[in-house]
Amino acid sequence: MHLPAPEPGSPPARRPPVRDPEGPRRVTLLELFFDLVYVVALALISRGMVDHLDWHRAAQALIMLAAVWWTWVITTLVTDLYDPERTEIKLLISAVMFGALLMTTAIPAAFDDRGIVFAATYVAIHLGRGLFLMPAVRREPQTQRRAARIFLWFVVSAIPWIIGAFVSDDARLLCWAIALAIDYIGFRLAYPVPGLGVVPEQQRNVTAEHLSERYQQFFIIALGDAILTIGSMFSTAHNEAENIAVFAVTFLTTLLLWRIYVHKSGQLLPMAIKGSGSPNKFLFTAPYTHLLMVAGVVTTASGFDLVLHEPTGRTPPAWAAVILGGPALFLAGRASFEYEVFSRVSPSRPGGVLALLTIAPAVLFLAPVFASLGALLVLAGVAYADFRRSYGKPPEAPAPPH
Repeated sequence: MHLPAPEPGSPPARRPPVRDPEGPRRVTLLELFFDLVYVVALALISRGMVDHLDWHRAAQALIMLAAVWWTWVITTLVTDLYDPERTEIKLLISAVMFGALLMTTAIPAAFDDRGIVFAATYVAIHLGRGLFLMPAVRREPQTQRRAARIFLWFVVSAIPWIIGAFVSDDARLLCWAIALAIDYIGFRLAYPVPGLGVVPEQQRNVTAEHLSERYQQFFIIALGDAILTIGSMFSTAHNEAENIAVFAVTFLTTLLLWRIYVHKSGQLLPMAIKGSGSPNKFLFTAPYTHLLMVAGVVTTASGFDLVLHEPTGRTPPAWAAVILGGPALFLAGRASFEYEVFSRVSPSRPGGVLALLTIAPAVLFLAPVFASLGALLVLAGVAYADFRRSYGKPPEAPAPPH
């Protein structure tokens, strides 16, 4: 909508801080600075998961990862829909960064005595953003109603978040899972609100170059967690041959995770979003496909922690679940990502998951380093299948819209 012309002698009306469709598409330095918080968050989650490793601890790690991920996703959406060069949005990103860092400091004791810090900060980030944006876009009623819809859904999820902070461990896990379900489902349904409906189609437009680049950058942050684990956990308690062997296996695994991610789908994501005819399809699917891949990489980093700490001896079942489960989660997310771009799934993705499940019983009788080597070989097979499928062929175009 056009703003009325200012009266003579009056200062010009300042436009709302929405992104100009013809403006720059590149990621700003402030957004990259904002991402630094998540390097620490992912590292704390992956390290925490291997302390007293069991299914309960894994569930807690998943809840914290999903919460941390959602603060990043919604902030990224804000910088895609609003102008990140405007002072108001810069202040908002800085405030969210402060909250995300405070939330990150509570991760090690989020299911202990710092639950209220973790939950209250998460709620404050999302409610505070809505309270900031609604008056900032008051001259654009449609944009303001979009912000109001999102705000109301976060008001609802705030209830189980805060209740969860004051109950016991298991009840906290359940309350926070319910809260996250509300947040994730609300996004997928386009935030329906009685009397307001869902966010209209024209209000879901995304900037292909910016949004795809942001998701790619976060995946690199997740790989950074794996690299950080390799560098910080490199052990001097074992002989040099063991050290170098485990170091090589873990590094090559990280390299293969990167290669499998970027092969075709990762390179073509911006083209796919622009050429799909329905960019908001990717707005609604990318958070879930990338969460699976990020969870896979974080779990793989936890496996590196275990293997680098103790490469020899027998592999306990919980260790095998982490060492092999991380790559399996990544491949499942990568298959969904491929379908997102090409509307098909290469057989190597489910084949890799099946191979990891097949070798799982055998690795229980082997040393952890051989379990990690098995995962490496499966990923190498997937990467080789990708290479063979595309070698000598012209670049594959993204799938047309359905």
